[in-house]
Amino acid sequence: MVRHQDEPSVDGAGPAPPAGAAGHEPVEAAPGAPGASNDPVDLVPTAAPEEEAEEAYLRPRRLSEFRGQAGVVEHLAIVLEAARKRGQPADHLLFAGPPGLGKTTLAGIVAAEMGVGLRITSGPALVRAGDLAALLNDLQEGDVLFIDEIHRLGRAVEEILYPAMEDFQLDIVIGKGPTARSLRLELPRFTLVGATTRTGLITGPLRDRFGLVARLDYYDAGDLEAIVRRAAHILEVDIRDEGAAEIAGRSRGTPRIANRLLRRVRDFCEVRSDGVVTKQSAAAGLSLFGVDELGLDKVDRAILSAVCHRFGGGPVGLSTLAVSVGEEPDTVEDVYEPFLIQVGLLMRTPRGRVATPAAWRHLGLDAPVAGIDPPTASLFDPEA
Repeated sequence: MVRHQDEPSVDGAGPAPPAGAAGHEPVEAAPGAPGASNDPVDLVPTAAPEEEAEEAYLRPRRLSEFRGQAGVVEHLAIVLEAARKRGQPADHLLFAGPPGLGKTTLAGIVAAEMGVGLRITSGPALVRAGDLAALLNDLQEGDVLFIDEIHRLGRAVEEILYPAMEDFQLDIVIGKGPTARSLRLELPRFTLVGATTRTGLITGPLRDRFGLVARLDYYDAGDLEAIVRRAAHILEVDIRDEGAAEIAGRSRGTPRIANRLLRRVRDFCEVRSDGVVTKQSAAAGLSLFGVDELGLDKVDRAILSAVCHRFGGGPVGLSTLAVSVGEEPDTVEDVYEPFLIQVGLLMRTPRGRVATPAAWRHLGLDAPVAGIDPPTASLFDPEA
């Protein structure tokens, strides 16, 4: 589905949703008590459909409001300022990185900074070449076309992009067989902004046509604290600096997760406390929702527990590990494992997944002595 942003620049974040009533007496967190959910919060960095409207309130609209990614922001500021001085659209841009780091936000910022319209679509939505051709033909001069998950474009659709990006022309074949002829249409000059979580899946010819390829990295604690405080201001949440730091420390380096945890902590404080987010209330709320001090959720801990308890620390194959935790292998490999590897709790080896000593310590277990294989149960062991 293609959405069009009629107004080229939005300076305000719009009306903030109500923060809710405050004034409740502080109540100690107790799982299972009425008035609060004990369901673990989802730490998957992809946005759920119901989150998209909430994220629109929280996204920065200008480069000056964007926190983190200092190198990317500086490069982007130079590219946009140079384009404005020349009176031309900005060069085509490709943003790469894990989900939830701000690729879609940066696309909106590019349109706002250039004062042009924004068209948003995604690679899987462009099934036929005609879908992209109709979208390109409907662009206005200088518009920004944002294609999310651009690595998932079909080959026929991708071929349409090549002359459009380089020459701002669209080649259309009319008719079939011997009577077929090619028609070339002129397109308005536009800026294509692509986003991908799998840079390696983008073909070389497409990648080379982008003027700037920027890699977004995970955020540090200081930038996440600033993002949490800004979101709390927009949501009218009374938050202390220590509370913001506690939320940022459990956000896995991802702003989308930080904003999600802030909303859950806000709910907890409004129901169980006086509505003020402090270090203690944030820690209690996040613990209630199943997020520990390292930012691990229920599935993360289940993976570590399976490797350590059931398989003696590994190595264990991906398919076996996925079955043991009730998830698909692709989900374990693409969603949960990257963070566990990043924080040094899990290793990928040619023989399978292996728990590190830090994983044993996090689970409160003693790591096996180096050089001695831990005992594992076998179906053929004689009964004692």
